[in-house]
Amino acid sequence: MRASRLLSILLLLQTRGRLTAETLAAEFEVSVRTIYRDIDQLSAAGAPVYADRGRSGGFQLMDGYRTRLTGLTDAEAETLFLGGLSGPAAQMGFSGAVTTMQLKLLAALPPERQAAAERLAGRFHLDPVGWYQTTDEAERLPAIAQAVWNSRRISVRYESWKGEVARELEPLGLILKAGLWYLAARAVEGRREPRTYRVSNILDLTIGEATFERPAGFDLAAWWAETSRRFEADIFTGTATLRVSRIGLNLLAKLGAEQARIAAEAATGSTNPWVEVTVPIESVAHAATDFLRLGPEAEVLTPAALRDAMRSAAGRLAPLYRD
Repeated sequence: MRASRLLSILLLLQTRGRLTAETLAAEFEVSVRTIYRDIDQLSAAGAPVYADRGRSGGFQLMDGYRTRLTGLTDAEAETLFLGGLSGPAAQMGFSGAVTTMQLKLLAALPPERQAAAERLAGRFHLDPVGWYQTTDEAERLPAIAQAVWNSRRISVRYESWKGEVARELEPLGLILKAGLWYLAARAVEGRREPRTYRVSNILDLTIGEATFERPAGFDLAAWWAETSRRFEADIFTGTATLRVSRIGLNLLAKLGAEQARIAAEAATGSTNPWVEVTVPIESVAHAATDFLRLGPEAEVLTPAALRDAMRSAAGRLAPLYRD
C-alpha cells in the first residue's frame, strides 16, 4: 500500500507541479506527518523532490525531471480499455485518436497483459443511451469539441424554451448525459457564470478566430455535479395527490427517481389494493402528460387544476374511441 502511495505521489508531483503536504494528505486520506515520511523515503530512493517553504511553498520535482515508470497493474491496464468512449469519441471526431491510443497502449503492454486487456474490452460494453432512444443528432459536435479544446469563441443561434436567441459563447466543456450532449459555456456579454446548452438545440454555429482564457480553477466535473443537483432540486414546483392501484405503483415508479422512491414506500407500507401517494410535479401540464401514462390505474385527487386537466384530456380521448 505504501509503495503504491509513493509512486502516486511521484506521479502527482510530475503532473500537477508543486503541492503542499496538506493537499497530498487530503488526496491520500493520510496524516500530514505520513506525507513528510513518504517524501523523505522518496528522496532517499533518489527521486529529486525538494521543498519550498513559506505560504506559497510545497513539494515539487526538479525542473525537467520525468519519471520513466510505466508499470501498470493488471487492473489498471484492463480498465483503460473499459472507458466506453469509442461512441462518444466518434461523435466528437476523435475516434481515430482513441483507436491509435489503444493500439499504442496494447503494444506497450507485456503479452500476458495484452490478452487480459483485449479480453476485458471484448466482454464489457458501455451503452449510455436508454431503451427506445437515440443519441442526439449532434452534427456540430466535432466543431464544438475543437472549439472547447482550442479555447476558441463561438457564435451560436440557439433554440431555448423562450424561442431562438443569438449568443457569443466561450465553450468550457462538453458533457454526455444519458445519450444527450450538453455544452458548458459562458456568454461573452451579460451574465458571465457558466450555463448549460443542449448541443442538439444549436441551430447555427460559427467558430471565431478569437481565443479566451478559461476561468481559473474551473472544474467541469464538479460544476456539472452542482448544476445537476441544483436542477433536480429546483425542477419541482408543487405536489399532487393520487389514488393508485398496485399496478399503478409500478407504472409510477417509471416516471423518475423520486416517484420510484415514493412508490416503493407506498408498496411496502400498506396491503390495500389502492393507496394514496403524494408526489412532486413540475407543472400541471407536465404532470397531466405523465399521469396519463398511468391510465385507469391512478386517479388524481389534488390539485384541482390538475384534476381538471386530466378530466379534459379524458374527455377529448373518449370520442376518438367511442366506436
